Amino acid sequence: MEVNCPVMAPTDPPMRDHSHMTARATLPYGSWPSPISAADVARARLRLSFPTVSGPRVWWQETRPAEGGRTTVMHLAEDGRPVELLPAPWNACTRVHEYGGRSYLPIASESGHSLVFSHADDQRLRLLGPGDAEPRPLTPEPARPAGLRYADYVLSPDETEIWCVCEGHTPDGIRRAIVAVPLDGSAAENPGAIRELVTGPHFFASPTPSPGGGHLAWVQWSHPRMPWDGTEVRVAAIEDGKAVTPRTVKGGLTESALAPVWASDQALYVVSDWPGWWNVYQVGLYGESPQALYPAEEEFADAPWQLGGMPYALLADGRLAVLHGEGDQRLGLYDPDTLDLEDLDLGYDDWAMSLSASGTTVVGIGGGPGIATSLVRVDTATGTAEVLRTELDELPDAAYLPPPREDRLDGTFGRAVHAYVYEPANPAVDGPPDERPPYVVFVHDGPARRASRRLDLARAYFTSRGIGVVDVNYGGSTGHGRTYRERTRRQWGVVDVEDAVSAARALADAGFADPGRLAIRGSGWTALAAATATDVFKAATAYAGVGDPKDLAATTHDFESQYLFGLIGPLPGFERAYDERSPLQRVESNACPILLLHGLDDPVVPAAQSEKFAEALADKKVRHARLTFADESHVFQREETVRAALEAELSFYGQTLGFEPRDVPALDLG
Repeated sequence: MEVNCPVMAPTDPPMRDHSHMTARATLPYGSWPSPISAADVARARLRLSFPTVSGPRVWWQETRPAEGGRTTVMHLAEDGRPVELLPAPWNACTRVHEYGGRSYLPIASESGHSLVFSHADDQRLRLLGPGDAEPRPLTPEPARPAGLRYADYVLSPDETEIWCVCEGHTPDGIRRAIVAVPLDGSAAENPGAIRELVTGPHFFASPTPSPGGGHLAWVQWSHPRMPWDGTEVRVAAIEDGKAVTPRTVKGGLTESALAPVWASDQALYVVSDWPGWWNVYQVGLYGESPQALYPAEEEFADAPWQLGGMPYALLADGRLAVLHGEGDQRLGLYDPDTLDLEDLDLGYDDWAMSLSASGTTVVGIGGGPGIATSLVRVDTATGTAEVLRTELDELPDAAYLPPPREDRLDGTFGRAVHAYVYEPANPAVDGPPDERPPYVVFVHDGPARRASRRLDLARAYFTSRGIGVVDVNYGGSTGHGRTYRERTRRQWGVVDVEDAVSAARALADAGFADPGRLAIRGSGWTALAAATATDVFKAATAYAGVGDPKDLAATTHDFESQYLFGLIGPLPGFERAYDERSPLQRVESNACPILLLHGLDDPVVPAAQSEKFAEALADKKVRHARLTFADESHVFQREETVRAALEAELSFYGQTLGFEPRDVPALDLG
């Protein structure tokens, strides 16, 4: 069954506190009543990101599902109120690498603060000055729609230009450079006013001038590597506005070096994984004598899928605010003089890879299993924290939020598999004593990403209804060192599937899950690969599912166009491996039912992938449904889309795992 989904706006009431309920009913797993609706989950998809602090001022991005996924820039007013700087229809969203990142830069001036941002519709840089009625363009109208894109902005040393990454889409292909955009607006009509500072490689990140303005540092890499495979941190002298005599100070073909920060005019801090973990180093201008600041089998960074994030920040007293840990990342303070690293016990278990510091103040995005993800301002002098904004103003009763149980499960050939287990939890209901609950294996996309313990109401949506969740950091995930991250090298569709299956079987063998009611859901590839390679799962949900990896390699966006060369093998040459692992080639009539959910504007996994897969399921008479959503990209942003997809998913599990869900429309399974 295939449906294109314009859907009604949510009308459900807000979440209510049910802590007063004491009598417990006994109902079949999956059919429990829950105060957490799909509309609640959709509203909770408000996203805070990329904070910036300067003295008492704080800015951040805020992506709003209720406004169609529009991203605005917020500012903390002097009285402590959050103020919106960009009203609709302005949408601060860069599409460099398609995944974007930090899309704004505040600039101080004598008359106040200006704001530079990238507008989603045409991708032009714009400047909103103090008192301006509307922003004015800084960059020219591209020859093709949204064909010139900008990201990773920094103010030039003389404060007359924005230095940033520029991505140009032309008939001859895609080209990137670090460029200088004049703040006077002259380039809006004269493209020649934009100067190229650095060119050559396929990709750039983190242009960072030295404190005195005499040098520029940046990160670069080229196909077929991804930034977590092999990058270089480069430094060049700035002479007459040009970057000259560039040299590599850290990194290489098999070393991921990231996030340069100037310690002084003569030395930099960088993050490198050359010993197997992303640790922080200090290097000289010529790459001499790299010194590990705190060597540990922990990650001090995460995979940089987006541009503009920083995993650490320099304080005025020379200390570094750092994120570190195995799996989730803690916030700590590192003192280069004493070599001490002290964690700040603020109640947040995991922080986003985006810190900013000014004086003794640090701002970041922190969260945990039972608290809303929040924009937090930390006073490092006192060790105190202040919440400036939260992604969710009202939380469900804590009894509906099961604490994650961190497990290291036994995988194939004795491999450890990292996972978080969330058991069904509802203070008003118990399951039948002779029944074990269904479980859904969550697999994140990537594969070089990770599951976090930060609160996600989508998990609670299921667990509060009597459906267990296991969130698997399968081999290939970040957070556990380079060796773990490279388990999927040439083994994508093998190791990730084995680890998902191992997690499901481990829960069933331990008596937690019903082995006859196991499902898998996730973005991209692994859910469909597992559904067609094993009979363990009785249902599978694929968000932007990949059916044919060989076709994906030819049609995906440039950033990941050769990613599969490392995950499966180079093309031409490895066609047989692509065919053998292709879910599309493995569809048989005995396959489990499958739900396909896809945005029609997805540049990462084109919607034709799930269309062809649905046709194959129909040919084999496999029960399935395909729901598509107009104006949605790779990750669903709109409130009505998130609600429709989640309700369809719950109905799907009810029909395939044998329970009657409450309060959702029935999905038509063909």
